Amino acid sequence: MTLKCSIQLGIPDIINKHGKPMTLNELVSALIINPSKTRCFFAQQKLVSSGNNNDEEQGYVLTNASKLLLKDNPLSEYAGDESKLNNFFNEAMASDARLATSVMIQKCKNVFEGLNSLVDVGGGTGTAAKAIAKAFPKLECTCFDLPHVVNGLESDLVNLKYVGGDMFKAISPAYAVLLKWILLDWNDEECVKILKKCKEAITRNGKKRKVIIKDMIKENRKKDYKSIETQLFFEMFMMVLLTGTERDEKEWAKIFADSGFSDYKIIPILGLISLIEIYP
Repeated sequence: MTLKCSIQLGIPDIINKHGKPMTLNELVSALIINPSKTRCFFAQQKLVSSGNNNDEEQGYVLTNASKLLLKDNPLSEYAGDESKLNNFFNEAMASDARLATSVMIQKCKNVFEGLNSLVDVGGGTGTAAKAIAKAFPKLECTCFDLPHVVNGLESDLVNLKYVGGDMFKAISPAYAVLLKWILLDWNDEECVKILKKCKEAITRNGKKRKVIIKDMIKENRKKDYKSIETQLFFEMFMMVLLTGTERDEKEWAKIFADSGFSDYKIIPILGLISLIEIYP
């Protein structure tokens, strides 16, 4: 209950915006509550405090863990400050990428044939990019992710390199952009921003190419209970940690159109997972 009240009152955001250690007096003054209730904070402080209450008043700051309570603090940024979480997250993504990429290359080989270059946006430590680079030696591959993810990584393949950056600002130019389990994490408005940057990346040389999306397409299979269960688990996961949601084909099509893309093609590859090619 205490944590719920703190979030509803916006206490983490108030402390963060203050920019320096915030005293209890300053914090109480910033809260939007009935003034008659403010004295309760000081009574509670005396109840739970130990030591000399006459000491100089101390200020409150956010720890790395409490920054997760901020309204606009993505999990990826928190991982950048916590090396153990960062390593665990990257290993989990790599495990998923090994299976899905193997199936993707086997079933959708023609999607990558004929391309000169490809950038894997949000490619983590490069598990998928390595597999693609090995399968297509003439394809120049770039693994693009946040700097704290790719810093220090080197490739033993001549056709693979690592680039650090922010997909909301700019993406390395290429004939094709690959997004694996990326758009699922973001709301519609954020997806449009990402796809517009992808469009800039593939048209920067004046030649229009394509964006390749590996993601889930929600389906209403009334008797397919396993499929429904999987979709519900994903919805729960995203509700807790992310701003995104599952989408059906109609919802995907709207995002593509809002991002300036003219056409798309869906290729089912594994269960609810599909490969979607979208074209400017």
